[in-house]
Amino acid sequence: MELTQYIQTYFGIDQRYLSTIAELFEIQPLSKGDFLLKQGQAKGNLSFLQVGYLRFFATPPHSDKEVTQWIGASGAFVGDLANLIFDTPARWNIQALTDCELYMISQDNYRKIETFIPQWHRLEKLFIAKCFITLEQRIFDLLSLSAEQRYDSLMQQDSHLFNAVPLQYLAAMLHMTPETLSRIRQKNLLDIDQVTLYYLALSL
Repeated sequence: MELTQYIQTYFGIDQRYLSTIAELFEIQPLSKGDFLLKQGQAKGNLSFLQVGYLRFFATPPHSDKEVTQWIGASGAFVGDLANLIFDTPARWNIQALTDCELYMISQDNYRKIETFIPQWHRLEKLFIAKCFITLEQRIFDLLSLSAEQRYDSLMQQDSHLFNAVPLQYLAAMLHMTPETLSRIRQKNLLDIDQVTLYYLALSL
C-alpha cells in the first residue's frame, strides 16, 4: 500500500490533498538498536512504520528500570503525540527492535498541513481521538483481564509479535513477569499439541 493510501485510511483526507501531504514525508531507514525518539527530546516527528518493529519505553525518575509501554509493528503511525502537538519534552524512547523503514514527517512540516487543508483541525481531532480510544481499551484490558486473557488477546490480534520481539518486552507490555508469560505460552502450546494429537488419532 502506498503512503497516500495510509494517510487517507488514518486521517480521512480528501483525495486532492494526498499527494501534497505525502511530499512532506521522507523515507527514514532505522537500523536495529537506533532511536527514532529519545526521552526528553524537544522536537519530535510523526512516522508511519512501513517495515519492522519499534519499542516504546521509558525510565521513570529515580529508577533504572525500563518500562515498556508498547511495541509498534508495520502498518502503524508512531510518535509521541504530546511531544508532537504540545511541544512537551518526549516522554518515551522509541527504539528499533529490528531494521526498520519509516515514512517520517517532521514537527515543522506536520504543522504546515493546516495551511492548505481547511478541515485539518477536525481531521486531526478525529485521529487523536482514535489514538486515545485505543489507549483506553488497552488500560481497560490491563485492569480487567487476567494474565491469560491478556495473552490470548495479543495472540489473536498480533501473534506475529511472538516470533519477532524478545519475550521480556512482550511480558512488560502485557504487565506480567517473563516467567508468567513463559508459563502461559507453554500451557497454550501443550493444549495445541493435545488437540493436534486428538485429530491425528481420529484420522487413523
